[in-house]
Amino acid sequence: MERPLLSMEGLRVQFPTYAGLVRAVNGVTFDLRQGEVFGLVGETGCGKTVTGLSILRLVPPPGEIVAGKIAFDGSDILSLSEAEMQEIRGGRIAMIFQDPSASLNPVFTVGEQISMVIRQHRPVTRSQAYQRTLEMLEAVGLPDPPRTVKAYPHELSEGMQQRVMIAMALSSDADLLIADEPTTALDVTIQAQILELLAQLQEERGLSILLITHNLGVVAQTCDRVAVLYVGHVVEEGPTWEIFKAMKHPYTQGLLASIPRPGSRGETLPAVPGSVPSGLDLFPGCPFRPRCSRAMEVCQKEPPALIPVGPEHYVACHLYQEVAR
Repeated sequence: MERPLLSMEGLRVQFPTYAGLVRAVNGVTFDLRQGEVFGLVGETGCGKTVTGLSILRLVPPPGEIVAGKIAFDGSDILSLSEAEMQEIRGGRIAMIFQDPSASLNPVFTVGEQISMVIRQHRPVTRSQAYQRTLEMLEAVGLPDPPRTVKAYPHELSEGMQQRVMIAMALSSDADLLIADEPTTALDVTIQAQILELLAQLQEERGLSILLITHNLGVVAQTCDRVAVLYVGHVVEEGPTWEIFKAMKHPYTQGLLASIPRPGSRGETLPAVPGSVPSGLDLFPGCPFRPRCSRAMEVCQKEPPALIPVGPEHYVACHLYQEVAR
């Protein structure tokens, strides 16, 4: 099998706090292949964003990567110098965030900000960077690029700001785009436009995308494969169609059951009981046990390992480990 573009193995990230040690990511493992869209999905606080930031070594202090491996195109990300990481950040790996207004600098025009990224990663003149900026604004579907390039962020709508962020992220021909909740702050119509734009750019450029989201509808529409996270653990992973057709983990089943469906207006939606524990509240056994209606005695003692239950389909649940045995 061809070597994955990005490979993560046993990633653990911790944050020391006054209340104790918060274990935000607990052994996350997955591979992302060249040219695919891979989804990380789960509730708020499950470790999705911290996982994405770890790839660029941007975990905010006092957070720290304490274990694991991250390989990008054969290079060990965690062993690179800061100078080498500066070349990769915004160059070969780019990231866009859910709130573009907080990511763009309000005192520079959007053209200046895109040009700065281009000049940092390419040996070009100011004039060449300007032309590249116009090309990128046109590529992401922004109207009248010569006018938009002179606009300040506050003069653009949120949807236009997100397109600017995508143009900036891809201006240096990145191989991997990390998209952290890229449509959360947008209305439904603009969400659809941004997702369509990402799909178009992915197909045209052979781009690999790590899509971080809590929205299973976005996953179904966009992703080739998906990993479901729960308090920093991967509880299920597989091809998107397989996960939606035959989800195995009780947590994944609960997430799918809580999605509103046509004709369900007025009906009470089922919900996963309880709430997500904090990274401080770790205990032996399965992390989902307190919320699981099918928990067994073994779930109190042993954390379940990811085991295969279908073609490229893995689940971390003792229900299936018992069947396998």
